[in-house]
Amino acid sequence: MRVLVFCLFFPLTVMATLTTQEKLWGKTGHRVVGELASQRISKRTLKKINRLLDGMSLAQVSTFADEIKSDKRYRSYNPWHYANVKTDETYTESEKNKAGDIVFAIQKCIETLKNPLTSRADKQFYLMLLVHFVGDLHQPMHFGKPSDRGGNDVKLKWFSRKTNLHRVWDSNMIDDYGMSYTELTANLPKLNAKELKQIAQAPLMVWVNESHDLGKQIYSSLPENKKLGYRYSYHHFKTVRMQLLKGGVRLAALLDDIFK
Repeated sequence: MRVLVFCLFFPLTVMATLTTQEKLWGKTGHRVVGELASQRISKRTLKKINRLLDGMSLAQVSTFADEIKSDKRYRSYNPWHYANVKTDETYTESEKNKAGDIVFAIQKCIETLKNPLTSRADKQFYLMLLVHFVGDLHQPMHFGKPSDRGGNDVKLKWFSRKTNLHRVWDSNMIDDYGMSYTELTANLPKLNAKELKQIAQAPLMVWVNESHDLGKQIYSSLPENKKLGYRYSYHHFKTVRMQLLKGGVRLAALLDDIFK
C-alpha cells in the first residue's frame, strides 16, 4: 500500500518533522490528548502500542497527520481533518465530502487497525492518524461552517495580534497560558470515576454532536468588534480544557478496545 514506504522511514525522521508546524489543536493540544490517553490505557495496550510505534509515545506521534500534509503523496488525507457543517443542520443531515471527512477517517482507522490482515506498517500509519484525528474531532471548529472554512476566514484580533477564529481555538488560547503539554495535562478538569466512564463510553456520534453544538455556541458568542482577549479566554478556556480531557479519555477507551 502507498503508506508502506513512508512508515518504514518514519522512525528515523519523525523527531525532525514533528517540530516544524503548529496546526489544528496545535502541538500542545494534540500532545495533551496523546499524553492523557497514555496515562489511561491498560498496560497490555501500552505494551502493544510501544512495540508498534517503535518506542515512540502517543504524544510524540500526535502531530504526525499534520506533518504529512506538506507531502503531496498524502494530500488525499487532508479532508480527513474536519467536517464542515452548517449551523442549522446536523452532521447526519449535512452533505458529505466525497473525499472523506473526520468521521469517515476515524472509522477507517479503527477498521484498519482491527483487521488482522493489515500490515505492520499500515497499522503504524493508521494508529498515528487515529491519535491525531480523535484530537481534531474534539476541537469544535473542526465542525464549523463550510462558508468560512471552519472559522479560518473569520478574521479577528487576539489581543493585538491578527489571527482567525479557527486558530484561536487551535492554539492561541492554549499557547498564551504558557504551559507545556505535561503541565496542561496535569491541569485538566478533575472528574469522578462515574463522569469519566460516561465520557469514555459515549459513541462516536455523541462526540460529533458535542463538537458541532460547541461550534455553534462559539459563532454566536463572537463579539461584534471581533477583538478577543482576557475576557474571552476566561470564559472559553474551560471548554478547551474539557474538550482535551474528553479527547484523551475517549482515545484511551478506543485504543483499549482496538488492542484488547
